[in-house]
Amino acid sequence: MQNTRLSTIVSGSVTRISQWSRNPWRRTSFILISLLFGFFLASVVSTASGAKSEQDIVSAAIVVLIVELTNRYVYSTKRVTSVDGSLAPRLLTTEILNSIKLGLVYGLFLEAFKLGS
Repeated sequence: MQNTRLSTIVSGSVTRISQWSRNPWRRTSFILISLLFGFFLASVVSTASGAKSEQDIVSAAIVVLIVELTNRYVYSTKRVTSVDGSLAPRLLTTEILNSIKLGLVYGLFLEAFKLGS
């Protein structure tokens, strides 16, 4: 494959973003923002499906499917052990996906408690 300008720009930006996100504070902030985004997404899902009250079962099935697929992806990957025997951290994209899932589930639980069901 040729080194075009586009491939050079994409590979360079991916390298810079991966180096930028190795800082633990930036990693934690990404994870926290994705957790809050999942919480917001739960509010959107419950409001949108509750407005019409026609697609409640379909939206619940889609949410359960997304949560289960995320669980399967996150927890089926093997974690790398470092030389000293400790587990290496997961990939940032995996942690972000897991945080969105956690925020979504937590937000839906809180919406259910608010509704009293």
